[in-house]
Amino acid sequence: MKEITKSSRLLGQLEKLYRMINSDLFNGELQPVTITVQSTPRAYGHIILGEAWSVKGEGSIELNIGAGTLDRPIEEVVATLVHECCHLLNFQNGISDCSNHNVYHNKSFKETAEAHGLIVTHSEKYGWTHTTPDDPLIAWILENDIPDILMNRIVGKACPRPSSTRKLICPNCGLSVRATKAVNILCGDCMVKMNET
Repeated sequence: MKEITKSSRLLGQLEKLYRMINSDLFNGELQPVTITVQSTPRAYGHIILGEAWSVKGEGSIELNIGAGTLDRPIEEVVATLVHECCHLLNFQNGISDCSNHNVYHNKSFKETAEAHGLIVTHSEKYGWTHTTPDDPLIAWILENDIPDILMNRIVGKACPRPSSTRKLICPNCGLSVRATKAVNILCGDCMVKMNET
C-alpha cells in the first residue's frame, strides 16, 4: 500500500477505512458520512450528528479526525474512527449516549464501544470517553495491513512526533505483531526471531 503523505491520499484512506469499519465491524449499518480533517481542540475527533454538509442537495453527517492527531499509531487513529462510529450507531438507533452538551459519555456509549472493538475507561469530567483498541481490533488492523499516516498538522510550535509503534513479522509464517518499544521476541509457532519492518 502506498504511503500516506498527501492530503488527497489521506482523505481517500480515511474514507476507505470508514467503509471497511462499517462493513466489518458494524455490519454495514452506518449511513454514509462526510470525512473531514480539521483542528479539534482537546479531542482526537468529533462527529456532528445532523446535516453538517450538503452532498448533491442532501444533508450529510460530518465525521472529523483532528488534524494535529494524525501521527499517532494507526491503531489509535482507527480507534478514534470506531469511537465516532459508535456515536453514529447510537444516534441512528435513537440511543442517547452523551449528556452535558455532548461532552459526558454515558454507559450506553460504553456498551456500544465495547461491543465494537474498544476498551473504554472512565474520566471524572468526561465519563466513559477514553477509548483504545482491543486485541481483536488490533488484529483486524494487522490483517488488513492498514498503514500508519505519515503526515500531521503542526500545532503551534510543537513538532509532530514519530509513530511509537513498531511492526515485527515472523520470517517463516508471516505472523505480525506491534510493539510500542524495541523488543526482542520469538514467534511462538516457529521459534524464530521476529524481524522489525
